Amino acid sequence: MTWAVLSVFIPTFFFVSVTPGMCMTMAMTLGMSIGVKRALWMMLGELIGVGLVATLSAIGVAALLLNYPTLFSVLKLIGAAYLAYTGIQMWLSRGKMALTSEETQPASRTALISQGFITAIANPKGWAFFVALLPPFLKSEQPLAEQLITLVAIILTLEFSCLLIYASGGRSLRTLLLQSGNVRVMNRIAGSLMIGVGAWLALS
Repeated sequence: MTWAVLSVFIPTFFFVSVTPGMCMTMAMTLGMSIGVKRALWMMLGELIGVGLVATLSAIGVAALLLNYPTLFSVLKLIGAAYLAYTGIQMWLSRGKMALTSEETQPASRTALISQGFITAIANPKGWAFFVALLPPFLKSEQPLAEQLITLVAIILTLEFSCLLIYASGGRSLRTLLLQSGNVRVMNRIAGSLMIGVGAWLALS
């Protein structure tokens, strides 16, 4: 992997990662509703999903998914329904991700990891980006495994940095709203964003 290739690859994928999308919107939403620290569990699932999508795209499995779109569509709809349900609960100031004045059990780590993973692997735009952008950076005369490990590690580092940026923005908005006592408003904003992510996933 040469510096010339990396000098093009890094800014290209940083732009792809930092562009607002489903995963970034969800990071901002969870940063707002449950805080950056707990949102890290969603980020873990999302990064696992992104790494899997990047690897499979590079070795051509994406073409197989295109030949069997029904399974992919079912996965998308399940993920979208779950996100929409979570958003509705937050909008109503109910559920484990909404802020309330009562003591409630927070969303489990497993639920947050699953939410991030499903959103990442069921995002058709993510597959499209990786299928289009990743193969040109792979050189046939060099070992594929070594190149993949390097490129996926860079992708995950860039993705994690962008997720933290969005989640921190959500936390700042959370602080502002809590200072005003607008907990219900914050839940409705976060819930609306989550419903929007679910609709985006279903319709994309």
